[in-house]
Amino acid sequence: MARDYETFAEFWPHYLREHSRPQTRALHYIGTALVIAVAAFAIVSGRWWWLLAMPLAGYGFAWLAHFGVEKNRPATFTYPLWSLASDFKMFGLWISGRLRPELDRAGVTVR
Repeated sequence: MARDYETFAEFWPHYLREHSRPQTRALHYIGTALVIAVAAFAIVSGRWWWLLAMPLAGYGFAWLAHFGVEKNRPATFTYPLWSLASDFKMFGLWISGRLRPELDRAGVTVR
């Protein structure tokens, strides 16, 4: 049975453990980068309908990672907002080179 998390701070280590494989995180990074690129394109070009592609880009890669690589159920189904926030937090920490200590604290063995 899934544990109920009452705070984002409790949820964050769980999120990282659910993304333990480097391939899972890589697919998430691709999806998140595409979401950011699509949003930027829509804003710059004024083609707001491109925003409709954001969920496909983000969730498509994330769900491919969970079902195909990690073999677990995406946290989005139970904690949609915390999962979204965690995805951007993980991406930002990865881009800035500060993700590894977070993975270590969550008990994720970096392979």
